[in-house]
Amino acid sequence: MNWAIFAVFATMVVCFLIRMPISFSMLTSSIVYFLIKSPAQLGQVATVLTGNMFANYTMLAAPLFIFMANVLNESDITDRMFSFCNGLLGRLKGGTAQVNVLISLIFSGMTGSAVADASGIGVMEIEQMKAEGYDAPFSCAITAATATIGPIFPPSIPMVIYAMLSGASVGKLFMGGMVPGVLLAILLSIYVFFISKKRNYPAGVRMSFKAFLKATVVAAPALFTVVLLLGGIYSGVCTPTEAGALASAWALLISFLVYRSMGLEKLIYVIKKTAANTATLALLTGTSLLFSYIISREQVAIQIANWVVGLTDNKYLFLLVINVVFLFLGCVMDVSTIQYVFVPMVLPLVKMFGIDLVHFGVVICLNMMIGLSTPPFGMVLFIVTGIGKTQMSKVIKEILPMVAIMILLLLLCTYIPQIIMFIPNTMGVG
Repeated sequence: MNWAIFAVFATMVVCFLIRMPISFSMLTSSIVYFLIKSPAQLGQVATVLTGNMFANYTMLAAPLFIFMANVLNESDITDRMFSFCNGLLGRLKGGTAQVNVLISLIFSGMTGSAVADASGIGVMEIEQMKAEGYDAPFSCAITAATATIGPIFPPSIPMVIYAMLSGASVGKLFMGGMVPGVLLAILLSIYVFFISKKRNYPAGVRMSFKAFLKATVVAAPALFTVVLLLGGIYSGVCTPTEAGALASAWALLISFLVYRSMGLEKLIYVIKKTAANTATLALLTGTSLLFSYIISREQVAIQIANWVVGLTDNKYLFLLVINVVFLFLGCVMDVSTIQYVFVPMVLPLVKMFGIDLVHFGVVICLNMMIGLSTPPFGMVLFIVTGIGKTQMSKVIKEILPMVAIMILLLLLCTYIPQIIMFIPNTMGVG
């Protein structure tokens, strides 16, 4: 390792220690590299920073999904979803906790964001559960755990970014996340059932058939967002980017004309919020491309690959090591850092071991989502603890069994690839 690349990582460590945002950390490290290696080529920073990103059609999907999520969050659509799910599962023991799981699965098909789920509909879920007599720490823990379904089940912004970094098909990544997302919801529902029996949590609201039918009719336009989005991709009628545009337009239409919950003032706010979110994502993406360019230019990934292959040529052991390392990183770093800094470093190894990029992408996405709910720095943990106004230590105690369930699913998906690849291979999505 030469001095230039050593300076890159040293600068990155310093930036992390002073809590500089990841995008500025990668930009600063990259500038340091060019100043040491070749000051005359410093102009390449701007070229690499913008060139590849603006030419990447896949990245257009991200701002569309962000816009759709913001429209749905600022509308009163979550109220309709909650009422519909309550009608389906409310009569069960621990019914509202079961509703928490189901609505996260449905809502994830609209937003694809764990943070949007936790900070949006999570407020309603936690307040309702506390009002019905559920322990506050459990209410927060199940809300955090179910929120991680969002970026696993399509659409998924992390998967769009992974597709940009790896060249994998966005459509296949989306389809690959469907079975793990549903399986996670089922496993969490089973856990809720047993814990509700043990603690004697109450059943939810029992709806009459007439009331449930009314709730279904009211929720139908919002539910059609998921059908439009996934149906467009499934059928091959449109690409994920085009499906995101259609679903965004539909979300606007129902917010303005059906539910009448979106006015001009809210729309302006949504546009501003989407622009800010997209700018943050664009800066992250651009600086990660620059950082990846340096890693590739210095052949760091190849050196790491050769070192790992020298230790083992068993791809199953390699996958176990990757999972352990990324789970540890997820406990101490945010998803952005892991995805933009570490994923590009291991992609050459993935190709060397002949691991399918779609399979690996879904596994890594699931791994990163577990990190969102894992102490000490899981972002969703902080969000739900603040919403529930309870102690972090108590929430951590409640969520650890759920994290164990998620890790079990992670191992199943890692070593039984067909769990992920069944739908992409069957549907032939491009």
